[in-house]
Amino acid sequence: MMDKEQELITPEGLEKLQKELTHLTEDRRREIADRIRQAREFGDISENSEYDDAKNEQYLLERRISELQRRVRNAKVVDPSDVGDDAVDLGTRVTLRPVGKDEERTFEIVGANESDPTSGKLSHSSPVGRAVLKRRVGEKVTVATPRGSTEYEIINVEVAS
Repeated sequence: MMDKEQELITPEGLEKLQKELTHLTEDRRREIADRIRQAREFGDISENSEYDDAKNEQYLLERRISELQRRVRNAKVVDPSDVGDDAVDLGTRVTLRPVGKDEERTFEIVGANESDPTSGKLSHSSPVGRAVLKRRVGEKVTVATPRGSTEYEIINVEVAS
């Protein structure tokens, strides 16, 4: 059973989180500390908007760092090499065709926080992701969207590279 705190993520998604975390802890922390130090040099900090802005930015940065650390700690990496290409799963690329149309769209199924539909990355918990999960080539699925239901046929499933 999966811990409700666990976040399913691809290796690429974990690497992206770790890079952001490293950048924030090594670079941004230093930049903000320098801004605070410079603002203190302006004198009285009780009426110093530069100081207040820098402290607010520091607070937001530390919140983001804490969030990233929690996500990395709770990440459950789904290795694409462990995923078969016989059924749609996290880490697979699926090609769909609306029933009765000739157009096809290909999506990579990724973790919820990796989703980027404009880049063809759909969350496994999105309406389309949920509908196609564990389905196989040739199966038809119906996806309910705000614009109505659409029926898709799964044309191809392959391990995302």
